[in-house]
Amino acid sequence: MIKAQRMFKYFISFCFIFLAAKSFCQETQQDKVPEKKTDTIVYKTNYGLRLGIDISRPIKAAFSNSYSGLEITGDYRIRKNVYIATELGYEEETSVEDYSNSTSKGNYIRIGLNYNAYKNWLDMNNEVFIGFRYGFSVFDQTLNNYTPNVSDADNGNYFPATLKTTSKAATSLNAHWSELMIGIKAETFKNIFIGFSVSYKILMSAKNPEDFQVLFAPGFNRIFESKTGFGLNYTISYLIPFSKK
Repeated sequence: MIKAQRMFKYFISFCFIFLAAKSFCQETQQDKVPEKKTDTIVYKTNYGLRLGIDISRPIKAAFSNSYSGLEITGDYRIRKNVYIATELGYEEETSVEDYSNSTSKGNYIRIGLNYNAYKNWLDMNNEVFIGFRYGFSVFDQTLNNYTPNVSDADNGNYFPATLKTTSKAATSLNAHWSELMIGIKAETFKNIFIGFSVSYKILMSAKNPEDFQVLFAPGFNRIFESKTGFGLNYTISYLIPFSKK
C-alpha cells in the first residue's frame, strides 16, 4: 500500500514537471517567432533646378508705351522646405511728373531664400512660401526734359518757367534694397508650375545724379519719399529634376 502511494506521488510529480516543461518550450517558441513587418510606402519628391519667366512684365509692356522689361526666375532646392532663389532682369521706364520727364534703364539681380510652409500630401510639390531677397541694380537715367520753377521769396509763390528740352544723362547709377515676400507655386502639370508672389521692398541706398533725383530703379520700381515699395510677380516655370529624396 505504501509502495503504491509512493508510485502515485512520483507519477503526479512527473506530470507537473512535464506540463511545466511543455509550457516553457511553448513560450520560448513564441519568443523566437519573428514579428511580421508591415509594408510602408515612402513618397519621394524631386530635387532640381527650376527656371521660369515673370509674365507680368511682358503684359505690362503690351499695355504701356513707357515701359519694357523682362525677368528670368530660378530656384534650387537644398532642403525639403528650403530653396535658394534668384531673379535676373532688365527694365526701362519713362517717368512723367508734373515738371519733369525722365527715363531709367538697366539690369538687376535679386537673390535670397524661400521657405515652404505648406505640408504637401504624398508626392505633391506645391508651395506656400515666405522669402527674403537682397536686390541690386545698375542703371542709367536720362532727364528728357524739365520745367524749372522759380520761387517768389516774399510770398512763396511759384510761377512757370521755360521748358528745358536739353536732355541730361547720368550713367553707372545703382540701388540696393531688401525684400520680404509671400507667395504660392502650384504644379499644374508634371514639372510645370504657376506662381504668384507679392513683396514689400525697403530701399537701403541709391546713387543719385548730381542735379536730379532717381525716380525709378530697375528691379525696385518707383522710388517714393518713404524709400519703400511693393512688387508683384506672376511666373511660369519648369523644374529640371536631378534626383529624388
